[in-house]
Amino acid sequence: MNELIKKALYLGVGITVASKEKIESLVEELVKKGEVAPSESKELVAKLIEKGEEGESEMKRMMRDSMNKLLAEMNVATRQDIERLEQRLAKLETPSS
Repeated sequence: MNELIKKALYLGVGITVASKEKIESLVEELVKKGEVAPSESKELVAKLIEKGEEGESEMKRMMRDSMNKLLAEMNVATRQDIERLEQRLAKLETPSS
């Protein structure tokens, strides 16, 4: 399960890098066509990247919510559940006085 999450995050990073390069390329084309002034190109790229990052944050939130829901449905023990059990086990293993 951990490997799947890692792969999803790496995919997200790869998409982000590719998207940035694609945005820069598209804005460069708009400058060449005269549809965007060269002085405005950097600002446009920054705005488009910012919008993309906002979308990425929302996507991560949705993924996290979906994963939490899936794990709850699968009845997987949480970190808190395991810590609670470890504490109970430690108490049971402690010799009585």
